[in-house]
Amino acid sequence: MSEQAIPRRAIVLLVILTLVWGTNWPLFAYAVREISVWTFRAVAVTLAGVSLLAVARARGLSLVIPRMYWPTICTGTFFYLVIWNIASTYSAILIPSGQSAVLGFTMPLWSALISWAVLGERMSVRLLLAVLLGGAAVLLLMVPGIDAYARAPLGFALGLTAGLGWAIGTLILKRGKVMVNALVLTGWQLLIAAVPTTAGAFALAEGPWFMPSWQTIVVVAYIALVPMSIGNAAWFSIVGMLPVNVAGLSSIMVPMVAMVSGALVHAEPLGPVQWAAMACCVAALSLALLKPVKPT
Repeated sequence: MSEQAIPRRAIVLLVILTLVWGTNWPLFAYAVREISVWTFRAVAVTLAGVSLLAVARARGLSLVIPRMYWPTICTGTFFYLVIWNIASTYSAILIPSGQSAVLGFTMPLWSALISWAVLGERMSVRLLLAVLLGGAAVLLLMVPGIDAYARAPLGFALGLTAGLGWAIGTLILKRGKVMVNALVLTGWQLLIAAVPTTAGAFALAEGPWFMPSWQTIVVVAYIALVPMSIGNAAWFSIVGMLPVNVAGLSSIMVPMVAMVSGALVHAEPLGPVQWAAMACCVAALSLALLKPVKPT
């Protein structure tokens, strides 16, 4: 990574992203109390996509995407949103959702590895150390779930697949130089992802049709409009300003916020191992995002 200054807007968006995605995980259990995971995913991505495009249109932005970008957008969406949604959903069913979140947010580690091994990008010593610290944080967070992984190895594999899909999809869009407004791009990606997700909901959802309670409707609407709409729009704005492997490091903090939120909402454990992982994340982000002060 070059030693250029990180835009202040990117820092603000990183904070927003971490908060809205991190506080989202404890709400997942409430969203699927009455409806299937597939139905929840299908409704959420559809509502989020329509909402973002409506906002973009209200701001006077064109919703038309040049034809030359569609192959890149569809390919990137398949890896990022489709594989992420499907793999992370099944992973969360097979193993505890908190541990599934940790595996899914290995994205920056995959991104850094692919950028170096496949794309030939060089990493500075600072960024390499940041990635190693991020990896240490992920390993610390995975320790409490080792037994669950041993009982359900497929859940473990699918959790890692979700993170890999996210990394590949983001790199495709970044290197494809899709010059489209982040709101418009994110809105269309969510609607593209809604097609296979909705098909899965019709094919795999259980039980007869019914109207869920207003509490479930509120939770699903919140997740669609805030974490999925605002979060994804913030993510693609960040990717437009920073290298993918640097932007991806911000996602390491999401499981930290998710764990603190889970401790507050569901009384989930929050002990020395989790705090050590948080310290590694803070160090990793400091190395990746804070420009060193040159001596005068």
